Amino acid sequence: MKPTITAAILASTLLTGGLPTLAFAQSSQAPIEVEADRLDLDQRAGTAVYAGNVEIRQGEMRLKGDRVQIQRNDEGELSRATATGERAYLRHQIEGQPSPMEGWARNIVFHVAEQRVVLIDQAELNQQDDHFEGGYLEYFIDRQVVQARSETGSGDQQRIRMTLQPERQ
Repeated sequence: MKPTITAAILASTLLTGGLPTLAFAQSSQAPIEVEADRLDLDQRAGTAVYAGNVEIRQGEMRLKGDRVQIQRNDEGELSRATATGERAYLRHQIEGQPSPMEGWARNIVFHVAEQRVVLIDQAELNQQDDHFEGGYLEYFIDRQVVQARSETGSGDQQRIRMTLQPERQ
């Protein structure tokens, strides 16, 4: 990481009272590590925009994209993280699951309070041994519910495909 970026991230951490917690319960106490080429911070709006090969790590959680925007609510807590890029990526080990949830798309939106992940445009989601593809995938983490649509919101149609494995006994 370039020294200027390290300084910018450190400054943003100090100015905002620390980066908002990104991950779920088991990772929330782990340190947050961010790598990017650029940071634009707007304290009044509660946003931090990282650009240029962004990677955010906290515990087992990984969020990658060409651009990642972090939005905080009025209490200073993370409300939404949006990753965009040709192949944005989210990985998280869900408590009690043997393998991590992994998602790829051109646009990934993680709604923290709702425990909901939206993957848009060339979306893929792996949850345990099950695999989903489509234009729009919405995953409700706490309920383990997937909703899939072929529409991306921009008029494109990307057919839904899924592979569901039988439950192991």
